Amino acid sequence: MYTISSKLKITAIIFMIVGALGLVYGFLTTPSNVEELKEMMASEEHHGDSEAHAMNSEEEDHHEAISEHEVVNEEHGAAAVSHETNAHESASHDDAHYEHVLHQYQTKPWSATFVNAFFFFMIALGALVFYAIQYAASAGWSPVLFRVIEGITAYLLPGSIIVFLIVVFAGTHFYPWQNEELVAHDPILQAKSGYLNFPFFLIRGIIYIIGWNLYRHFSRKNSLAQETALDLAPYKRNFKLAVFFLMFFIVTESTMAWDWFMSMTPHWYSTLFAWYIFATMFVSAITVIALVTIMLKKLNLVPFINDSHLHDLAKFMFAFSVFWTYLWFSQFMLIWYANIPEEVTYFIIRIQEYNLLFFGMLVLNFVFPILILINSDYKRIPWFVIMAGVLLLAGHYIDVFLLVMPSTVGPYWFFGITEIGGLLFFLGLFILVVGAGLGKVALRPKGNPFIVESENYHY
Repeated sequence: MYTISSKLKITAIIFMIVGALGLVYGFLTTPSNVEELKEMMASEEHHGDSEAHAMNSEEEDHHEAISEHEVVNEEHGAAAVSHETNAHESASHDDAHYEHVLHQYQTKPWSATFVNAFFFFMIALGALVFYAIQYAASAGWSPVLFRVIEGITAYLLPGSIIVFLIVVFAGTHFYPWQNEELVAHDPILQAKSGYLNFPFFLIRGIIYIIGWNLYRHFSRKNSLAQETALDLAPYKRNFKLAVFFLMFFIVTESTMAWDWFMSMTPHWYSTLFAWYIFATMFVSAITVIALVTIMLKKLNLVPFINDSHLHDLAKFMFAFSVFWTYLWFSQFMLIWYANIPEEVTYFIIRIQEYNLLFFGMLVLNFVFPILILINSDYKRIPWFVIMAGVLLLAGHYIDVFLLVMPSTVGPYWFFGITEIGGLLFFLGLFILVVGAGLGKVALRPKGNPFIVESENYHY
């Protein structure tokens, strides 16, 4: 039976404390008004400096224009009123622009928290879906992994609650359709208000959280009951539950993707978007299952898991990396080729302001896994799987980052104290919860009708 070491537990707690301080720092240092924003933008040296300089140049040009107007007015007094009107309109435009930038700066700590919260939550949810697929398919190779997967899915309950609270309380920081004044002047948002309204948004979120966690609770309960059962009744219940859960998940994962991510830019939509998020979620979850399995094998706690099981997990990592790339390319290529303004705006900001991350993510999530895992023998070598896994997790973390940041903070992003704090906090929480989940029962499942086949599995 696994027991989380005191050293690892202390490390996780330190991560959470340091991470919490980083998140608090991010919220406390957010500018509260336009004057503070201008001072901050003048002193910062980060990615947003180019935009700040551009704004300053515009202000200088504006003041020069006003001076020219004054000279002309001295010579042509009759045109004075016109020039004053233009200057007033220009000043109003600058004020509105700064108010928009202030909103994006104030959204930054919310976005950093959400990126990290969702990243670790989606690993637990993806692992649960992988678990359900094994039951629904009556897979014979995977039952030896069930306790490992159940340990990872222990994070689903706290992770889902945290994510749900963030999306509920973020309000207009994330979702412009919650701004009543904006909706009143936007026919597109008015047309979508039957779906994009806060009460229905809240109800859907509650349904997601309850449904996913109920399946995790009862599937785990039946799995443990099978160890002492005199027949296969608990296993059969899990089979039926898995089938119904997968049907429920297909619908709720799609609407979750629309609700929590796509509605950040409510004028934009993509029919591949839900599949794209599923691919990110699924490959990340399988990668973590493989990494945790390797760790437990190193501790000699799962001698019944052999290299063939690791090989199959690495195959899934490889296959769904290709699947993710297919979806990424299909969505990008179709929108780029059509060149419809309402659609290409989603990619324009990601290419212009997040260029290195946008295309670097493709290298991490596709090129490196192909190079490392394409050889069948390499899939059996733990260090090769670990290298591929670390790169994949880094790549899909960037993927989640790019799903959120361009839509919420625009060009005013950088990976600083708040982002590092969020990563450390949720990593520490994930380690503690998963470690506790792995340590509750023996890691070898008993009573499963396929357990002997699984233990003797060879590819």
